[in-house]
Amino acid sequence: MNNQLVELKQAVKARLDAINDPLTGKGLFTAGRISGLETREGGKVSFTIEAPAEAAAAYVPLRDQAEAEVRAVRGVTSVIAVLTAHEAKLASAGGVGRVKHIIAVASAKGGVGKSTVAVNLACAFASLGLKTGLLDLDVYGPSAPTLLGTGARKPEMGEGKILTPLEAHGLKTMSIGYLVEASSAMIWRGAMATSAVRQMIDEVAWGDLDVLLLDLPPGTGDVQLTLLQRVPLAGAVIVSTPQEMALADVRRGLAMFEKTRAPILGVIENMAYFETPGGERTHIFGEGGARRTAAQAGVPFLGEIPIEVKLREASDAGTPLVVSAPKHPAAKRFVEIAQAALANVAGMAKPAPAIRFS
Repeated sequence: MNNQLVELKQAVKARLDAINDPLTGKGLFTAGRISGLETREGGKVSFTIEAPAEAAAAYVPLRDQAEAEVRAVRGVTSVIAVLTAHEAKLASAGGVGRVKHIIAVASAKGGVGKSTVAVNLACAFASLGLKTGLLDLDVYGPSAPTLLGTGARKPEMGEGKILTPLEAHGLKTMSIGYLVEASSAMIWRGAMATSAVRQMIDEVAWGDLDVLLLDLPPGTGDVQLTLLQRVPLAGAVIVSTPQEMALADVRRGLAMFEKTRAPILGVIENMAYFETPGGERTHIFGEGGARRTAAQAGVPFLGEIPIEVKLREASDAGTPLVVSAPKHPAAKRFVEIAQAALANVAGMAKPAPAIRFS
């Protein structure tokens, strides 16, 4: 690191330590709340605020303050400030609700079936006896109303302008598609999209949940970064298809989560193959691209989801396959993937190691 970056890092450290930790009254650095402070060429700064689970809510505005303070340091051009905690506290109708694990489902590009995977994965968690929520944050094309069959229903607004999630198929659910017409969501850009994300995170009465699944918009832009900066993730699941182009797309997704220090729970290969009634498999989109990329990056591979007519029919009908046909092989596959993801959450109580690319 050159002298200029060293001096910038010291200035940022001093500015952060001038902010009092709400529990100890000490500076954030002195209190041990800051980790992973990095300064890069061009004045790019990133760091993590590690909040105690029992007081995570108090650190949400502090994260915003820390980001603003560091952005004001001379020589800083961009800031990524990530809040982490092992247990999140979100809005609740009666105060604050506790969410044990928040898991993001992401893809670096559209058209890979991410939302179908997210919905069935959420139902799989629920089938394991977990109190589960699904938050559809795809502001450009919300799919949850169709996939869950909730399109005609609207959430109620309770005390303090807090939205009550809709219940469907054993899940608590919320989607921008419940609030606006799909055609309106598609034209949102920049500040409007990030504002919508903040509202969906901060103003929904989730209550107590074991798992909250976040269906992120495809890509690696402002909406995704806004989310990752504001929510303490237990980890992320990346969905891809098997063709070789998946290499670049999955890498972009992995790099985004590495940048924000969110653990990678694993990669799912969707549309992996088509299986005939006789058991013969055809790899329509190529074979194993996502699996190979996960291996090269040193992250877990959670499994394959085949091209399945029953899965498509269930999605179109608004009855997720895991609920409508739990004994179907594809439904069982979602449950196996949910179990593997939970096992990886348990194994990542400490920050995940840096992702390596070969």
